[in-house]
Amino acid sequence: MSTLPSDDDVAEENRRARQLRMIVDLASSVIVQGGLSRKEAEALVAAMRRRALELFPGKEDTFDLILAPRFARLVREFAVPTSHPLRNVSQSRLAHPQTHS
Repeated sequence: MSTLPSDDDVAEENRRARQLRMIVDLASSVIVQGGLSRKEAEALVAAMRRRALELFPGKEDTFDLILAPRFARLVREFAVPTSHPLRNVSQSRLAHPQTHS
């Protein structure tokens, strides 16, 4: 006979699920809006995956089935290739801002 999880166990799982949603949403937003290079975006996804698996150990297959395709698409669509000319212009402008009189 199995026992039902305690209220504390349910609350803890809900807390971890909220934290996972928050890091997934944050990583998605940074990739979409951040102008990250592909390498930076992939590093962000790897860090987010590590944290997700800390929150839910043993759920690698679930992550790979549900979240990995979403992040692969975001990286493909929104990450700026390192050699992309606009990335070089943006970095140049940040390093040498123009002043207007």
